[in-house]
Amino acid sequence: MSPLHQEFVLHFGEMGSRWGINRTVGQIYALLFLSADPLNAEQITEALGISRSNTSMGLKELQAWRLVRMKHVPGDRKDHFTTPDDLWEIVRILIDERKKREIDPTLSKLRALEMQGPAGDDYSEARISELREMIEMMTEFYDEMSRLETERLVKLMTYGSRIAGLIDRVGSYVPSPGKQ
Repeated sequence: MSPLHQEFVLHFGEMGSRWGINRTVGQIYALLFLSADPLNAEQITEALGISRSNTSMGLKELQAWRLVRMKHVPGDRKDHFTTPDDLWEIVRILIDERKKREIDPTLSKLRALEMQGPAGDDYSEARISELREMIEMMTEFYDEMSRLETERLVKLMTYGSRIAGLIDRVGSYVPSPGKQ
């Protein structure tokens, strides 16, 4: 690996552990992300100096996250792996998978707690309800944004500060939802 590749791969390994994934999984992803050509498990194992079983488990985890795809190379019977080319697709997959694994179960738990009925702790019940409402609002916003095609989403993001300014100006004339 070139020094550039090595530094990127090592950084992704460190960041992976902060994001709740195994360091090796982060390194495998980084290696594949920077590779112009699909790599097979032996190439990954050799490049990272890890065991074949670590490579295999890491690839399975990345496939479960939909971040790595198997690609067949003509004339080679080995499975090769690559990442999606479109960075926006990668970001959308990451957000969607995090939502499924972290946000959705939390929202389900908050709803279940609310359905248990009054527990005599008005403050805690109100906080749980407030948190559920906020998460529902955020997930509704996410659902709307996830339906936008990439070009429109990028345009929306580039206009972010202008939109915030418009909201500030319009807000003085139109009451906010829930504050009427």
